[in-house]
Amino acid sequence: MTGIRVVLFDLDDTLFAHRESVEAGIRAHRTVLGGALGEADPVAEFARWNALEEEHYHRYLAGEVDFHGQRRARARGFVAPYGIELDDASAEAWFEDYLVHYESTWALHADVEECFAAIAPRALGIITNGDLGFQSAKIVGTGLDARIPIADVIASGEVGVAKPDARIFEIAAAHFGAEPAEACYVGDRLHTDAIGAARAGLLGVWLDRPGIATDEQLAEADAEGVPVIRTLAELPGLLG
Repeated sequence: MTGIRVVLFDLDDTLFAHRESVEAGIRAHRTVLGGALGEADPVAEFARWNALEEEHYHRYLAGEVDFHGQRRARARGFVAPYGIELDDASAEAWFEDYLVHYESTWALHADVEECFAAIAPRALGIITNGDLGFQSAKIVGTGLDARIPIADVIASGEVGVAKPDARIFEIAAAHFGAEPAEACYVGDRLHTDAIGAARAGLLGVWLDRPGIATDEQLAEADAEGVPVIRTLAELPGLLG
């Protein structure tokens, strides 16, 4: 695939180890809260926090709530089973306290730097569904901006469309002066990232880090022309 001259990446759980920081953050925050929440299974609580993020962050992307509204909803949803009610100010404060723990463990996945070196001199960029300010903080906080400047980050909050809408992929390719067929997009979500990119004319690549793809998903990826990789170390060989 030597015609690929621009390689675009998703941020969370593709380059940035978001899920690991979320797990560490919510467990640390919950520990600080201690007796206020009583006893609970940490695995079940992490799963519930993930579910709340999926629900309310997608409501934000759909325009149903604003960025801070989805944060308040996640905080309220987490404490509701313990009979705790939070007003807006308390929900904001609760989430800000969680963020302190979440941000303290920010890191890139271990395979990022070697991958970047191996696919040089292709241009690198990011397409992310989210608020540019918050996503930029992760990029700067992990030193990723040394390889991908904030100017080369396409965020749905800035351009007004979110993945898997073809327009955000087209905007990103055009930002680099490339046709969609000259660009590759790598992400950890089959439909939002890889198939969305493929249908926009890019080479969409699904990064299945945990190796949980079902036979049905693999068949769907194959039908859409989407390669599946387990690690970014596989990407240079795929691009040729």
